Amino acid sequence: MMEKESAVAAAAPRTPMQLMMGSLSGEELEGNGSVLRSAETLLRLVPIGLCVSALVLMLKNSEQNDYGSVDYTDLGAFRYLVHANGICAGYSLLSAAIIVAMPRPSTMPRAWTFFLLDQVLTYIILAAGAVSMEVLYLAENGDPATTWSSACGSFGRFCHKVTASIAITFVAVLCYVVLSLISSYNLFSKYDAPVVRSPTTAIDVAAFHG
Repeated sequence: MMEKESAVAAAAPRTPMQLMMGSLSGEELEGNGSVLRSAETLLRLVPIGLCVSALVLMLKNSEQNDYGSVDYTDLGAFRYLVHANGICAGYSLLSAAIIVAMPRPSTMPRAWTFFLLDQVLTYIILAAGAVSMEVLYLAENGDPATTWSSACGSFGRFCHKVTASIAITFVAVLCYVVLSLISSYNLFSKYDAPVVRSPTTAIDVAAFHG
């Protein structure tokens, strides 16, 4: 009986995760984890400079000429862009400091926290860039249906700085997208894959003789 159970256990198919983990040595797994942690730390540090640059560029963006004056505070989308970049810069700095200071390996609560916050911050910065891009498009092209003429023809320098700030913001968005994928992997790799067990009972197949 014991021999039969051992044979069944040995014949049970292994999951892809078990096969992958079994084929890698401890040193290889540790090396892969180190590379992933380094990439995650870098992706948390890079958005700090990007978000601060986009924020400062928009904060100092105003223009006054014969047509009038315009400032980023005149449009809610640009104010939201400034606030979103400030929040993301602060979060990136704090999360990078936690990763460097906290002992490894990461615990389950910490993995869940980073996963949720990374997702939220990604959508915040993405929404800020998208709505600002829409406002910039209207400023560049106007809206003939509502007799809204182009504003960038009169305030070109203002629009150029807005364009640069939005472009930098979307680079930060790319960093957050990759960071969200990494935090997702860090979380869900802690869960065991479901084990597929083969049936232990024999199936009788009827044989028909001609």
